[in-house]
Amino acid sequence: DSIPAKTAPTAMYVTAVSGLTLREFPNLQSAKLAVMPLGTQVKIVNAEGTTTMNVGGIDGAMDEVEYNNKKGFAFNGFMSKFFPPGEDASAKNYAEELKKDFPAVNYSEATGGTASRPTKTETLILPTDKWHEAFFTAQQLFDIPKEFAFPNPKGANNETQQNGNKKKTDFLSELHISRNNNQLQKIVYNYKTEGFGYNVTISKESDGMKLEKIEVAD
Repeated sequence: DSIPAKTAPTAMYVTAVSGLTLREFPNLQSAKLAVMPLGTQVKIVNAEGTTTMNVGGIDGAMDEVEYNNKKGFAFNGFMSKFFPPGEDASAKNYAEELKKDFPAVNYSEATGGTASRPTKTETLILPTDKWHEAFFTAQQLFDIPKEFAFPNPKGANNETQQNGNKKKTDFLSELHISRNNNQLQKIVYNYKTEGFGYNVTISKESDGMKLEKIEVAD
């Protein structure tokens, strides 16, 4: 899966909710130089190109990067080539911005359901095969609470995680993970409150990672 040097991105964005550590050397034991916050643009000085380690179920390596005029190394499994959606960004506007750099991005929306229970579906296809990139984009764009970390691909075939910080008015706030032989198959976030609910489904398609949000009013 090595990327030819010429197509490797020159900048990446931090996807770790709690920030990503910049280290002195390309190993996780070396001294911390800084913590780069979620969404920070990081200049890639030298991309490793091959997988050398696995952190939290994500395959990756330590890339040499520059941040705030400091050079160091950071785990690229918590970096994405897709810039993060801004606060309260609409999926449609975000997709249009992304398309400028990634023409294969595809966005569509549809309404359905019944008069008393209308639904709205938004679908975003990201040109990547990396689950973590899709998850972090969906987390910010489609309101998956920050309490949920990227699920480890290793684990039971079916797992449900509850949001321990959910509000009293939330009936449901849970993440469902489907796996097969320690490979992610589908990640679904379900949310329900009085008169409103939505679910977000992340799955792998032939043309990229599919992020779908369905809102239901009832």
